[in-house]
Amino acid sequence: MSQPAADLRHIDTWLFDLDNTLYPPEAEFMSLIEGRMTHFVARQTGMSKADAYALQKRYLNEHGTTLAGLIANHGVDPEAFLDEVHDVSMASLVPDPALRAAIAALPGRRLVFTNGDKRHAERVLAKLQLDDLFEATFHIALADYIPKPHPQTFARMIQAHDVDPATTAFFEDSARNLPPAADLGMTTVLVGPHALESDHAFVNHRTADLASFLREARVKEPAA
Repeated sequence: MSQPAADLRHIDTWLFDLDNTLYPPEAEFMSLIEGRMTHFVARQTGMSKADAYALQKRYLNEHGTTLAGLIANHGVDPEAFLDEVHDVSMASLVPDPALRAAIAALPGRRLVFTNGDKRHAERVLAKLQLDDLFEATFHIALADYIPKPHPQTFARMIQAHDVDPATTAFFEDSARNLPPAADLGMTTVLVGPHALESDHAFVNHRTADLASFLREARVKEPAA
């Protein structure tokens, strides 16, 4: 259940994370990708699967993504890594007509801001039947493979798309990616099954159901 209707009448740019935000984590799509990451790390380092998984998670925590850690410590080619780990079945991703309708009704610009690559974003958005609703995607290659939550990556995204943080709402399933947005003056929305449990001061709104949250929010009236 979502919190009471959010007042988002000041928002004209709607910025969405991709994975586990525009589809529910219960789809377990990311678990398939994480499994491919573990295999890649094990092969790259010669570690056991268990040790590779531990290193994968350590790099995620220390660098923002496993890839960033692999680049910094192992000189991994980012495109080779991304091509391999994203080569998974998309059968678990199911279009959500309610979410599509809610996003389509938002007044203003809609953008995707992801630590994934361009091809991955295009595939996922197309499978979810949301690809035509977004003006653009700011992906990891455009950030020179420096992931959220690095402030430099937010700055690059803002410059690339002429985003005004004061009139932007940022939707994310990962709380760790929201502080830079809050520092910039964006309205932050934490999404996911545990979002309502969050008490972080940098989170303005929380919802376990993105479609309902968007549908119920108070938004800017269309110009006459």
